[in-house]
Amino acid sequence: MKLQRHGAIACLALTAVLGLSACGSDNNEPASASASGSASAADCGKGTLNAQGSSAQKNAMAEWIKAYQQKCSGTTINYESTGSGAGIQAFIAGTADFAGSDSALKPEEQPQADAKCTGGAALNLPMVIGPVAVVYNVGGVDNLQLKPTTLAQIFAGKVTKWDDPAIKADNPNATLPAAPIQTVHRSDESGTTDNFTKYLSKTAPAEWTFGNNKAWKAPGGLGAPKSDGVASKVKSTEGTISYVEWSYAENSGLKKAKVQNGAGEYTELTAESAGKTIAGAKIEGQGDDLKMSIDYATKEAGAYPIVLVTYEIVCSKGIAADKLPLVKGLLGHAASTEGQAELVELGYAPLPDSVRTRVEAAVKNLA
Repeated sequence: MKLQRHGAIACLALTAVLGLSACGSDNNEPASASASGSASAADCGKGTLNAQGSSAQKNAMAEWIKAYQQKCSGTTINYESTGSGAGIQAFIAGTADFAGSDSALKPEEQPQADAKCTGGAALNLPMVIGPVAVVYNVGGVDNLQLKPTTLAQIFAGKVTKWDDPAIKADNPNATLPAAPIQTVHRSDESGTTDNFTKYLSKTAPAEWTFGNNKAWKAPGGLGAPKSDGVASKVKSTEGTISYVEWSYAENSGLKKAKVQNGAGEYTELTAESAGKTIAGAKIEGQGDDLKMSIDYATKEAGAYPIVLVTYEIVCSKGIAADKLPLVKGLLGHAASTEGQAELVELGYAPLPDSVRTRVEAAVKNLA
C-alpha cells in the first residue's frame, strides 16, 4: 500500500524536478545503465561504515544502503537516526564516518568539523529533498489552509483556539471547533526544526521572533523525539498541529494543511508543488561545498514553500584509507540518477539534475 501511494507520485516528481519529458512503463533500461555506471565508478571496498544523524533521511539511507550492499558484498553500513544535531557532534567527535543533517554546518560548527579532516575541510553535500508537511488532527476539519502569519502565531502560542479569527479568516468555509490548539515540536535537536523555524522567520518575522535553530525555542507545546515520534503524537492526540517530513506524514496517514506561498496561493503538498520551490533553490557554497539557499517566500505559481535539504557532512580529504572506498561508493550511489530515482516511492523528491551532477562530482573528488 505504501509503495503504491508513493509510486503514483514518481512520474510527477521526476517530471517536475528532473525535467524529464515523460515517464513511460519502459523505464528499466536507463536505470540499468545507471546501475552499471555507478557500480564501476567506485571500488566497493570491504569493512564497516558507521554514520548517524538526520531522522528525516532515515528511510532514504536505508534504501541506499540496501541497494549498495546488494552490489557490494562484504560491506557493513550502519546508519543510526539520532537527529541532525547528534549526527554532527558524532562527526566532530570522530565516532561517525559521515553525518546526515537537515541543515548545513553552522559557522561555529564548521571549524570543529574541519579539524577532523586532515588536509581538507568538511563538506555539505545535499542528498535528499524533503518537503515538510504541516500536519494536524482536528475532527471534522479536512481541508485546513494556513497563511505563514497564522502558522507563526499558532506555533508562537499567540493563537490558541481552533476557531480563532485568524484561522477563520484563512478558512472562511470551514466549521472550526472551539477547542484548544496543542502544538507539537521536536524535543531533540533537529534540522527539520531548524528549517521550519527558518521558514517562519523568513515569511512571518513580525509574528515569529524566535529565529531559527535546531532546538525548539518557542514556549509551550508538546515535545516528541525524532520524526516518527512527532507523527505518532499527532496521530494519537486530538487538537494537535505539527511539522514533519512528507514521508512520515504519508506513512502515518496524517492530514496535511495547504500553505500559502508568496504568490498568495494556498498550495497542497505534492511532488510537483515541492519541486517548483526546489528548482528555485541556489547553491551558496564554494567549490565542492554545496550548501543551498531556499526561497521560502517563492512567488512561483503552484509552489509549496516549506521544503528542506538534507545533507551528508563528509570530509573532502583525510578520510581513512579503509573507509574511503565505502564512503565514495555509498554516497556515489546516493547521488546517482538511479539512487535519486529510488527516493520518489519513499515520499521524497529527487535533486534537480543540475545539483545532482555537482554532488556526484564532489563525491568522486573525496580523498
